[in-house]
Amino acid sequence: MISMGSLFSRQAAPLLGIDISSSSVKLVELGKDKAGGLVLERCAIEPLERGWITDGNIEKFDEVAEAVRRVVKKSGTRTKNVALALPSSAVITKRITLPGGMTEQELEVQVESEANQYIPFSLDEVSLDFCVIGPSKNSPGDIDVLIAASRREKVQDRQGLAEAAGLKPIVVDIESNASRLAAGRLIEALPGKGSNAMVALFEVGALTTSMQVILNDEVLYDRDQAFGGAQLTQLIVRQYGFSVEEAETKKRNGDLPEDYQSAVLRPFVDSMAQEIVRALQFFFTSTPHNRVDHIMLAGGSAPLPGLTEAVTQQSGFPCSSLNPFDGMEIGSGVRLKKMVREAPSYLTSCGLAMRRFLR
Repeated sequence: MISMGSLFSRQAAPLLGIDISSSSVKLVELGKDKAGGLVLERCAIEPLERGWITDGNIEKFDEVAEAVRRVVKKSGTRTKNVALALPSSAVITKRITLPGGMTEQELEVQVESEANQYIPFSLDEVSLDFCVIGPSKNSPGDIDVLIAASRREKVQDRQGLAEAAGLKPIVVDIESNASRLAAGRLIEALPGKGSNAMVALFEVGALTTSMQVILNDEVLYDRDQAFGGAQLTQLIVRQYGFSVEEAETKKRNGDLPEDYQSAVLRPFVDSMAQEIVRALQFFFTSTPHNRVDHIMLAGGSAPLPGLTEAVTQQSGFPCSSLNPFDGMEIGSGVRLKKMVREAPSYLTSCGLAMRRFLR
């Protein structure tokens, strides 16, 4: 049997969005006010040691489960239902066109037979799900369907982490889907509600930066690149002789020597801007497009002083650092100053928490 319903399940009850990356566990819980506006009820981050998660694989299960327990405790939530995500590299997605008017059961049978063509391993080893995107633009009367499949053990690892931390896994999504869902609100805040705006979304992680180019909710292009905030930590280690742990803590707390800005931070910001511009150039040379309307930066390194300005200057396109909680009411359980400083790190976990309100 293949397992349906694990990658696109929907849930209206209270739900935690928990994003587990190579460097930290991030938690977001959202509610709604009486007018239907989103409320940030809780958010918290718990760092992970390097090597506990590598390329999306959980290497130190007990340690990561303990970190999930700590982030839940730190947040003060009582909610047990949780939405988690797999890295895009662990999921095969395929958009297919099927005849309209089929029942859910007929769709499942059709998806299963189509999936056989695209998945390079036995369906017995797979968690498979699908969602109907809508009517097909190219084939009247048909519908476009997105199939998502992952090795079953990858899904079970994430579910097992939640259960080990006393939580109930309800949704297993894809990280890029979740970040796109959260970014969608902010794209709508652009002039003209973001309609026909081509947006390059960069999420700068510790080791990897993922890029998605989005136009009217469609992903035109996506790519991962091997650069991230951990390189800044390494530069601090090299410059001042701190241990990696010390460098990471001092970087987070802003507790660094006087020459840090000029000797370490500015050169790093310039090289990160160059990497972002290089990724854009790759997009331009491999597609018919030659411009974007806006660059959005998320992830732990997005708020680095001077980064958005350097990207704007080097690329020629406007750039901003994302706060996924912009326009939300902030609940009393949130430490505002800390949240604002860390906000770009919460993009994926915010998107996961928003799954609560998808109908």
